[in-house]
Amino acid sequence: MQRTLFDNMNNQPLASRLRPDSLEEFCGQTHLLSEGKILRRLIENDNISSMIFWGPPGVGKTTLANIIAKKTNSSFINFSAVTSGIKEIKTVMQEAEGNRNLGYKTIVFVDEIHRFNKAQQDAFLPFVEKGSIILIGATTENPSFEVNSALLSRCKVFVLQPLDENDILKLLKRAITDERGFGGQKINIDDETLLMIARFANGDARCALSTLEMVILNSSVNEREETDVTKEVLEQCISKKSLIYDKNGEEHYNIISALHKSMRNSDPDAAVYWLARMLEAGEDPLYVARRVTRFASEDIGLADPHALSVAVAAYQACHFIGMPECTVHLTEAVIYMSMAPKSNAMDVAYMLAKTDAIKQIAEPVPLVIRNAPTKLMKELNYGKGYQYAHDSEEKLTNMQCLPDSLVGREYYKPTEQGLEVKYKAKLKQIKDWKEAHKND
Repeated sequence: MQRTLFDNMNNQPLASRLRPDSLEEFCGQTHLLSEGKILRRLIENDNISSMIFWGPPGVGKTTLANIIAKKTNSSFINFSAVTSGIKEIKTVMQEAEGNRNLGYKTIVFVDEIHRFNKAQQDAFLPFVEKGSIILIGATTENPSFEVNSALLSRCKVFVLQPLDENDILKLLKRAITDERGFGGQKINIDDETLLMIARFANGDARCALSTLEMVILNSSVNEREETDVTKEVLEQCISKKSLIYDKNGEEHYNIISALHKSMRNSDPDAAVYWLARMLEAGEDPLYVARRVTRFASEDIGLADPHALSVAVAAYQACHFIGMPECTVHLTEAVIYMSMAPKSNAMDVAYMLAKTDAIKQIAEPVPLVIRNAPTKLMKELNYGKGYQYAHDSEEKLTNMQCLPDSLVGREYYKPTEQGLEVKYKAKLKQIKDWKEAHKND
């Protein structure tokens, strides 16, 4: 017995009409569904346990539930976290309990499970624990934060990834030839236009198919009753010009380099332009935010320590809000980075230390700064002579912390930019004091 919302396919959008019925039709998620992979084996053997599908929109979470619904011998109940409350949950659980008493399983699929509050999620827990139901949840949010820990601990989490361009191109071409799509029509569309749709979709199959459907329905039909799809129609439908940008190719690296170098050159106008070029071409805002965060330390550092806070805050805002609203947060961040005083002292310090760390890989830690938690370690002079800086008036000691071969090596070399002027003066004061007390 099955009760699903997948059966009525009449007058549904293209994405719904083309929803795969089998694993053979399913595109993407090869890390989970290739031959021999655990999720494929569970589905094929009808041996499903409680699980959560976590991934961005349009990557196949509901489709996998549809496939499980068609293959399982269990009762399958489709449940929406958007429209259901405690009353509906209890009704479904009573039905599942009755099924268990009759000797067969009930699979409950909960779409957007992250929308359930704690009380609603708790309502499932006892039934999952005693095996009345097998719970399958789908979520676009990190289940570590959005699903109760008790419920999460009883579910296997499968992470679904955005589809790559080849997967989406395969879906688009199937939509044009499949009878469930536009197979009964003659559609003239070139590969470059299909690729533009695939890139615009940004890993979201539903977005790609919806865009294709909209473009075809808005294209003109010629005298041979063939639909001619053009780039101009596509650009009108997606309300933006097509931008030359390949997220996995050379132009991706060219433009992120342009953004980075514009900020480094203190050019906020150029920085915002390259930011817009990336985001409007479909770049992941979190990728940009990560690069800006790197910039905050690599090119600004202690010249303005607040830059890192601004970058991290922008990343968090992008994560919480997403596109297109988060564009303003990234704009604030790149303008701040552009206007901040510049120092590459952090990057220089690490690269110098890295070189020595590789060369001196076996250099032992000086005994004086080793911990001595056991009697044996103390007998071996671990920590002997350690000087606790807080015991001194100056909060300084002349204790050697570098290995013998590196004594005197300098990695951090402050510049004269921004607040680093103060750090430079402070560092000189520290080094002068240690030089004056080196024989104490």
